[in-house]
Amino acid sequence: MTYVVTVETCIPDDAPDLDELGRVGAVVLLERGFGSVAGAEGPDGVEVDVYDVAVADHPRGVLLTVSVAAPSLEAAEDAVGAVAQEILDRTDQLAAWVVVSSEVRLHTDQARESLEAADGPDAPPSDPAARRARHAAARLAGTAGPDAQDGDEALPDVVEETPDPEAEIRAAAAALRSFDPAVFGAAADTAELAAGALVHAAEVLIDELCDDVQALAEEDTDVAACAGHLWHLDRLPARHADRYDELFARRFLVTAVALTTRFTDGSFRRLGCLADELVLRFLVEQAHVALDLYGLLDEEVAAALERFRAHVLDRPRQDQDEEVAPLGFGTWFTPFGADRYVHPYAADSAADEPAEEYREESEGA
Repeated sequence: MTYVVTVETCIPDDAPDLDELGRVGAVVLLERGFGSVAGAEGPDGVEVDVYDVAVADHPRGVLLTVSVAAPSLEAAEDAVGAVAQEILDRTDQLAAWVVVSSEVRLHTDQARESLEAADGPDAPPSDPAARRARHAAARLAGTAGPDAQDGDEALPDVVEETPDPEAEIRAAAAALRSFDPAVFGAAADTAELAAGALVHAAEVLIDELCDDVQALAEEDTDVAACAGHLWHLDRLPARHADRYDELFARRFLVTAVALTTRFTDGSFRRLGCLADELVLRFLVEQAHVALDLYGLLDEEVAAALERFRAHVLDRPRQDQDEEVAPLGFGTWFTPFGADRYVHPYAADSAADEPAEEYREESEGA
């Protein structure tokens, strides 16, 4: 079975936050470390094959998403966690770091099998928005999401198993550290609900993008060939669907991790590139899904989310429903300027077309 293991590594508790150079350096060292790993050993000597690794930094460490083939979830988690700690221990600059967690958030083989069983009694909803709603419910209830083998009729039971979804969403609001509640332009209770929904949406979005990456990797294909079987990537501008391959998907995933990390660690200043804008759109849409699922989406909170989106965007939209980056393809990961942050793994090379010129072209289209 194929699993996507999320590993969080952190600096010691008494160490100061990493500066930008330290964060980039840590990413490079961990990428090199995992680059030399083809396999790992789980409990009782069980062998685990490592397929792919995506790395993103945060002020207190590095987050890795590692795709592996393993006979069980426990073997995948234990083996990847052990390898990550071994890499830290043998790297002088990271020797004091620790692995905080190593966990599987998605089981992609089961997800794909359930999607392919479109006519079976255990098939998930065919509509992508409905599948995302089910996944949001499962995440909040602490269950397996789209890979659960329940039919459509089970969704109300999943919702009912959550003691108080509104309270859980509101409790997450404090994690949106980069933004003052005033950016929502709403009453305190509405702003809290919107902020919590965005934090919850970030978790779901990262999970689902991991699944999209793995689906493209397993099929060795592009989004055009997987339309209808992905969470998010088949909702990008369709004219470029045959260019959204595994590498693009991994860059988009890293961009999403980096952006949502900056939202929650207090470091966000401005969007860095066009891909950031696409992630923002998906994030706000996912927040709508979660709120609507529990009957919490009213006009006030919807307006608050839109004010948040407008605040984060650097430029006004003539039409809020227009596709982001409707023209060319080569500058989605190009920084808007020298002061903008794009994760080194995702960033376009300096030889690519300047993003600001491309931006102006797309605005005039």
